[in-house]
Amino acid sequence: MAAGAVEARELRKVFGDTVAVDRLSLSVARGEVFGFLGPNGAGKTTTVNLLLDLVRPTSGEALILGRPPGDPDTKARVGFLPEHFRFPSWLTATGFLHMHSRLMGLPAAKRRALVPEVLERVGLADRGSTKLGAFSKGMTQRIGLAQAILGEPELVFLDEPTSALDPLGRREVRDIIRELRDKGVTVFLNSHLLSEVEVTCDRVAIVKDGAVVRTGTLDELTGAAVELDVTADGLTPELVAGLERWGATSRQSERRITVILHGRDDVPAVADWLVRGGASLHALEPRRASLEEMFVHIVGDQL
Repeated sequence: MAAGAVEARELRKVFGDTVAVDRLSLSVARGEVFGFLGPNGAGKTTTVNLLLDLVRPTSGEALILGRPPGDPDTKARVGFLPEHFRFPSWLTATGFLHMHSRLMGLPAAKRRALVPEVLERVGLADRGSTKLGAFSKGMTQRIGLAQAILGEPELVFLDEPTSALDPLGRREVRDIIRELRDKGVTVFLNSHLLSEVEVTCDRVAIVKDGAVVRTGTLDELTGAAVELDVTADGLTPELVAGLERWGATSRQSERRITVILHGRDDVPAVADWLVRGGASLHALEPRRASLEEMFVHIVGDQL
């Protein structure tokens, strides 16, 4: 297998009579944000555990950063925020991160510089001396994210990183993920918040019954075509016929038509054509199938 950030081939995990992961294959390029989606029970968490060497596969193989998942040097280059975690309530935020940095083997000077920097990145700069037992759920989520990125990893697994956060917190996490990508870090994102995935991820894989059933960019998955609803006065037959250079048209009423465009880049040209032709334009409403619509279509029988 090629040395991408994550490579899995025919991974299978069986617990007794239950097949949790069934011949799952996927490939994640270095430096991309990769969304991993599926309904509850689809095998997402088990797959992540296999890739992190927390459980061993029944069959199949995987490589993480070009090496087997259990390789100690590889593990030192990977960060992980699990969905369910428990941190020592008696430690302060600063003490907690210092403990993890010592476990990582970071030198003392590096720890002293890195811990306050990471606390600031996750919005906890003023909470370093607060004990974790006093943290809200959202603050606990933030400190979990802090420990995941503490060792400056090359690959980060984030399992529901925004589930406990308010809209501002989710936006801050998106910014952190984009910063990681800009630095060349690969982010493997498992989230049920499809709107977050839609604005964050470069590519997405959808898991069903323990196997990947669809993989691609959002345009590849949802289709790049755009339905453009046009509301205007003066939609003459000549104007409507001229719109067909950009795509198929269907007339909804005297004042409304729909054009199936090849992409959003055609919207300004359509508006210009109508205005120049004497139409009085009231509204242009472009839309494409959302990730949620596509997800429900693929896995709807499991929801």
